[in-house]
Amino acid sequence: MDGGILESISLAENEASNSIEFDKFMELVYSHFMFKRAYEPLDPHLHTNKVLVIYGPRRVGKTTLLQTYLKQTKLKYKLDSGDNIRTQQILRSQDFSQILPYVEGYELLAIDEAQNIPNIGMGLKIIVDQVPGIKVLVTGSSSFELAGQVGEPLTGRKQTLSLYPLAQSELLSVNNKFELKEKLADFLVYGSYPEVLLAGSRESRIETLTEIANSYLLKDILAFDRVKSSRILLDLLKLLAFQVGSEVSLNELATQLGADVKTIQRYLDLLEKAFVIVRLGGFSRNLRQEVVNKSKYFFLDNGIRNAVIAQFNSLDLRNDIGALWKNFMFMERLKHRTYRFLYANMYFWRTYDKQEIDLVEERDGRLYGYEFKWSEGKAGAAPKNWLAAYPDASYTVIHSGNYQGLIFE
Repeated sequence: MDGGILESISLAENEASNSIEFDKFMELVYSHFMFKRAYEPLDPHLHTNKVLVIYGPRRVGKTTLLQTYLKQTKLKYKLDSGDNIRTQQILRSQDFSQILPYVEGYELLAIDEAQNIPNIGMGLKIIVDQVPGIKVLVTGSSSFELAGQVGEPLTGRKQTLSLYPLAQSELLSVNNKFELKEKLADFLVYGSYPEVLLAGSRESRIETLTEIANSYLLKDILAFDRVKSSRILLDLLKLLAFQVGSEVSLNELATQLGADVKTIQRYLDLLEKAFVIVRLGGFSRNLRQEVVNKSKYFFLDNGIRNAVIAQFNSLDLRNDIGALWKNFMFMERLKHRTYRFLYANMYFWRTYDKQEIDLVEERDGRLYGYEFKWSEGKAGAAPKNWLAAYPDASYTVIHSGNYQGLIFE
């Protein structure tokens, strides 16, 4: 992504007017770099009389993925937006006489930002139940709104796909593995939002990340009426940023923030549903010495984590490289399994005498333990209690020299 990147972005900017919407601009940029998302093409995921829901945080490319698909599909489609007031009125009405004529004659209905339509699930249920042969594709950025509205009404009638900031495997469309490894320090500091990867300077990357963190990721949460204090929410995020990869005590968070534990629990839940953080619980087979009453929290993107604490120093000037590495590897592994449809339960493992493993995957009846160490020289043997309790489990130290095997396998 070096070399001609600035020239290509400049070309895309020249093709775009000053008033062009962000997604249109990004679509032009993508066309120069051929970023191929993991779900392309979407055809295998679209099914007759089913709804395909694409979730994800703002600015990760959901609209671009949708528009790219519509450009190549042979289906007769109708594209609409959840911001359209008339569309909101029709789909929230549950009125057959309005909804059925709205999609008459189309093979595919596509709605961007569908979370903005109240009771969208009921409207979509009417469409897939009453219009033979139709396919429906919707995108949404507010998981806690969209999931609540489409979950029960569309039980058995939908498939969901989660879209994240660009995975290392997706970047293979523009870089080889050697080049990605050469840029590893940048990924740890600035993350992998498409817009950030295409930024031409350190200053523009920082500006873009700060804008995404302040203006987009928290927008849905702060607008939610159960959030009584934006100060507590933002302070909570900062505390989580400093504790990435470490166990978190709800009581300690509540004390530090001057809030009750139930409020902290609710805000953590909102942050997770809004695609800002991911919770990781403790693993135990009921051994008395294993810790299960605490959780760890990871950010969906390293760049957003660093934007929350306004820390963009290079790796040689940081004392949190271990936390950055754990967050990067946890998310890249999550992206890899999500995009490859490798289903597993995820945990961390720790005993009260401080033997620990950063990530445990329980899949296909087996346990896989992964310890994340930035330095190759810090690789050690598996914890004795782990080997004793789970002799058939595997254990691998993932460091900066061998990490690609875990995210490209």
